[in-house]
Amino acid sequence: MSPPPPLVGLGREADQGRGEGKVDMLLLTALACLIWLYLLLGHGRFWHSGPELPPAPTASTPTPAPPVAIVIPARDEAPVIATTLRSLIAQDYAGPFRIIVVDDGSADGTGTIARSLAAAQAGLPRLTVLTGAPRPPGWSGKLWAVAQGLAEAADADLVLLTDADIVHRPGHLAALVARQRETGCDLVSEMVTLRCRSLAERALVPAFVFFFQLLYPFYWVNDSQRATAAAAGGTILLCRHALARIGGIEAVRGKLIDDVALAATVKRGGRIWLGHSTLACSVRPYPGFADIWRMVARTAYVQLGFSPLLLLGTMLGMALVWLLPPAAALFAHGTTRWLGLAAWAMLAASYLPTLRRYHRALLWAPFLPLVAAFYMTATLGSAVNHYRGSGVTWKGRAYQAAGQTEAG
Repeated sequence: MSPPPPLVGLGREADQGRGEGKVDMLLLTALACLIWLYLLLGHGRFWHSGPELPPAPTASTPTPAPPVAIVIPARDEAPVIATTLRSLIAQDYAGPFRIIVVDDGSADGTGTIARSLAAAQAGLPRLTVLTGAPRPPGWSGKLWAVAQGLAEAADADLVLLTDADIVHRPGHLAALVARQRETGCDLVSEMVTLRCRSLAERALVPAFVFFFQLLYPFYWVNDSQRATAAAAGGTILLCRHALARIGGIEAVRGKLIDDVALAATVKRGGRIWLGHSTLACSVRPYPGFADIWRMVARTAYVQLGFSPLLLLGTMLGMALVWLLPPAAALFAHGTTRWLGLAAWAMLAASYLPTLRRYHRALLWAPFLPLVAAFYMTATLGSAVNHYRGSGVTWKGRAYQAAGQTEAG
């Protein structure tokens, strides 16, 4: 017996809906494939994991090396500050250099450790330790500490801004200065080698570097004809004349993502260089997944300008680029599955150079979508923190407004 006409109509509508759903899935997967073709072929060779900071060349006739001031803002860095300072004191650099530590209200004895090292250097006035003054309104804590260090180093041609958790090989300073002199850039920065020991670090840290390269392709950063600008805050070598040109560090005084903001400000009237380096490494540990989550959530929504629309667009875009390809490859059929496999293969292949840089097994590459999902949820967590009023917190300081107000 034939079904009643209304049921016949519903069946046809269901079949039509399933057909339209398949077409939509096919189109979205094809779009993901096209995006990955663009990223691999036209997005500044971000996947290349280069360029690399070379060691300083050995010259048969040495040229005078300019004086350098190394400024380190330090807040509660007792576990790492001694190792960092010893590595800087031991730099094999042909010119004069000095190290200025600004103890930014530490409560764990960071200043005491640094001063004991300075006392041990009697007769070698290389290390100066300043007690940070109260922060004026409108400044982030870190940049106010940097400003005080720069005021102490007014006679240096070059300034190296580095973090308290960065350990430097003996030739590192010479390599940075050589790169600056060779390129003539106003700012030279590098992505130092990040710690990658715990399970969470091995799973997530190489991807952190990979996504940074995707956001700011290094070859575009280094191209004076492009507006793309970025720096990695672990080490930034800056010419004094460029600092004067932009109005001093005060030009970015309230920025939370200060390294990128500084690079963008300098590039507007000069040239910058950004690369990778094995001559310095970060020793700051992130032992668990929750530690990396907090690190990402601290500034992810700041990166999006606290914009709900930009957050929504970012989530949809990341789902299309990172999550749809493996979903189509595993659960779709026919052409959609093949397109999903192609996009998944491309995204996995793009990750291989970064995995090699961090000496990780290449089998991690197909699981990059899972890592991307972690960073997506951490970004959402950053937005949730903002709207719950907890905002950005770091080392006992809470940034309560859009990068301008700080408590503690």
